[in-house]
Amino acid sequence: MTDAANPANATTESALAPTPGHGRVLLAAPRGYCAGVDRAVETVEKALEKYGAPVYVRKEIVHNRYVVDTLAERGAVFVDQTFEAPEGAHLVFSAHGVSPAVHEEARSLSLKTLDATCPLVTKVHNEVKRFARDGYHILLVGHEGHEEVEGTAGEAPDVTHLVDGVEGVEKLPDFLHNEKLVWLSQTTLSVDETMEIVKLLHEKFEHLQDPPSDDICYATQNRQVAVKAIAADSDLFIVVGSQNSSNSKRLVEVALQAGSKAAYLVDYAKQIDPSWLEGVHTVGLSSGASVPEILVQEVLAFLAERGFSDVEEVTTAAEKITFALPRDLRPQHN
Repeated sequence: MTDAANPANATTESALAPTPGHGRVLLAAPRGYCAGVDRAVETVEKALEKYGAPVYVRKEIVHNRYVVDTLAERGAVFVDQTFEAPEGAHLVFSAHGVSPAVHEEARSLSLKTLDATCPLVTKVHNEVKRFARDGYHILLVGHEGHEEVEGTAGEAPDVTHLVDGVEGVEKLPDFLHNEKLVWLSQTTLSVDETMEIVKLLHEKFEHLQDPPSDDICYATQNRQVAVKAIAADSDLFIVVGSQNSSNSKRLVEVALQAGSKAAYLVDYAKQIDPSWLEGVHTVGLSSGASVPEILVQEVLAFLAERGFSDVEEVTTAAEKITFALPRDLRPQHN
């Protein structure tokens, strides 16, 4: 599997194109923006409108290159560390959430903070705090170094143990039977992979408790289900999304596991290598939860120019969830 490739020359591209109108695209729905991403991006946009540029954003507001670049053009300044924002500035926390230590650092610098953390991530933070308060050790299934995991683990670092993949299970300490254990997860993981890890955890620790509700977010699950529905009928699967987007990368894995012959992750249509289309009759197409629809439409245009003009949208769920903006940015009513 390759994530990007150099465009082939025009002659090769022309030779590889199918007969015009004979290629098919299966377009997954739902795809693209979820409610949490929509809220986070709008938080930065509304902050720029209300306070003017610059508005500082800690880390990438969401993991999408196009979104970050577009907001930067409008006056958002992205910083890796809280202290990089000038004292007293407006600072937005990204959709992935931050630890209590980051909140405290922002207060010490008199920063005016706007929290764009996805409410579903906040839910997991609250679960960590509650279980830690009740004396549990928390087995957090997630990817090491991911911002969401760092923020979540930061709620109770002394009792939170990261489980990164199947191999992470064996690295855990041998907890005693009288030690209370519960597992939680990063919200953007592969549902199937997470359940495989949880099965191993239960085999290793018979007294392990399950969380009160599923932590993997509705949008992540819905997008994976939609990809599964069309992957087996796809000779090639294209997922629009960035390399640092966990949920986008999972969609590529899901497509391959569900039967697509090949799958690639691209930020933009121009990253599609026309040689990928050789011998292909059906292309599956989806996008990660942090991807604006304009990027999907550009891929559809790219494919249509190469003979893939028969587009069928396959819908597996309807999403109607919305999240309110941070209080300071909500419309004021008289």
